[in-house]
This record gives sequence, C-alpha cells and structure tokens, in this order.
Amino acid sequence: HAVDREFRAISALYPQRFPVAEPVIYCADESVVGTSFYVMSYADGRVIWEPHMPGASPAERAAVYEAMNETLARLHSFDPASIGLADFGRGENYVARQVDRWSKQYRASMTERVEEMEQLMHWLPEHLPPSGPVRVVHGDYRLDNIVLAPSSPKVLAVLDWELSTLGDPLADFSYHLMQWEMPRSETGADTGSLLGLDLPQLGIPSLEQYVDAYAARTGLDPRAHLPVYLAYNFFRLAAIVQGIVGRVRDGTATSEHAAMRAVMVRPLAERAWVFAQQAGA
Repeated sequence: HAVDREFRAISALYPQRFPVAEPVIYCADESVVGTSFYVMSYADGRVIWEPHMPGASPAERAAVYEAMNETLARLHSFDPASIGLADFGRGENYVARQVDRWSKQYRASMTERVEEMEQLMHWLPEHLPPSGPVRVVHGDYRLDNIVLAPSSPKVLAVLDWELSTLGDPLADFSYHLMQWEMPRSETGADTGSLLGLDLPQLGIPSLEQYVDAYAARTGLDPRAHLPVYLAYNFFRLAAIVQGIVGRVRDGTATSEHAAMRAVMVRPLAERAWVFAQQAGA
C-alpha cells in the first residue's frame, strides 16, 4: 500500500480545491507505528455503498450522479505538471502497460483456467484504444470511495488514492462505468451493479447519458472505443480479484470472503469477453 503516493496525490489536489481530505502529515519513520503512515483530516459526511442508493428519492439520486460525474471530469481536467505531478507516473501507453501488468499478476495467482482470460490476454494487446492525453487517474473511482455532505449531493472528499497515477482518463472513466454493466453473482458476491434496474424510475442516468455528460464536460469522448475500454477494465478487475484469491491460497492474506471473491473471477472475465466481442473479437 503506497501511502506516500496517496499523500502526494491529495497534497497536490487539495490546494486546487479539488474535494479531498486535507493532508496533515506524512511519516516515513517506521519506528513510530511499525510502518509508514499519513494523517488526513476527517471528512464529516456520508458514504453510500449501494449504487442504486436505497431510500433516496429520484431527485437525490440524479443529483449525486451529477456530482460524481462533475468531480471525475474535474480531476481529468488537470494538467499534471501544473499541479506538481509531472513525474507521478509514466503516463504514456498506460492501458498497454496495465494489460501487461495484470496479465502477469493473473498468471502468478491462477487457481484454475478461465478460457475468457486466456483469450483476453491474447486479444487485448493487439486491440488497444489510441492513447489520449495524460492525466491524473484515480484508479478506483466509485460511489463508495466518495464522502458526500450529510444532507446534500456535494462531494466533500474522494478517498482511496492507492491506485492513482498518470494515465489515460478514458480508462479511468470507463472503470467507473462498470457499475452499469457489472454481472450479478448468484452467491451475492456483487461489487455493486445497476444492471437490470429501472434507471429512469430510480432517477439514475443511463450509461449513455452519463457518458454524454462526461464528454460534454471534458471534451474527451470514449464512445468510439467504449467496448474495448470496458473489456480492459473487466479483465483488470478479474485479475485483481484473482490476485486476492491467490494470496489467500498462498497464505499471505486471509479473508472470510475469499470463496465469494473466487466465484467472481469467471463472471467478470465472461463480461470482459462480451465487450471484446462487441469490439470485433
């Protein structure tokens, strides 16, 4: 867990009035608490775990989704050099490097053969979207990584910058879009999905409406390559989940939810391959 990078990210964004918790101090001296750590201010608000926001009104849901969209669009508007993050990552060829990284991680943690993962590891490197502008990417932007004001849709703080780096903003945005397409698990091991819900009745924008709003705000348009971006992101998530399963297998991690996580890998890979096929695979 690269807490130094998290601290650097929020330290760069806080002076820009981007919604992050105020950074207080970073300590690299492991003798203090046994590891390096940082302190940030407390964001006094609410975290909503389910993307369909049970108990909220349609108007409240619409306002929260608008705020989420605007916040990520704002993050992707920053020139990294202008906020002191020019060397925060390699930036160029981000998706290609991610595919290579997670393919290796997946191979190292495999517990069973999943045919769709094999196909994706061969297909994705040859069908990557063209590289766009280099921006700060969050890496795990979703509703439950956001602190909202207690009684309004205002975003007080975006949390969990562990995977932040420089990269392709459209890859970051399309990761966020996965909640519209996330497969539902029969075991209940969902990571949050809007798939199959009556979105107009709920007040939640469709995936197409949400993409349109982001494109209008940023001038970046993922629509031409959206199936490839979604195939990549579902592949990446499947590899991340498999990594957790592998660490549990090897005894380097424990999780009471390990079995539930294990059954997610195949549905995620199958979903990734569906989007690869939409892109011509």
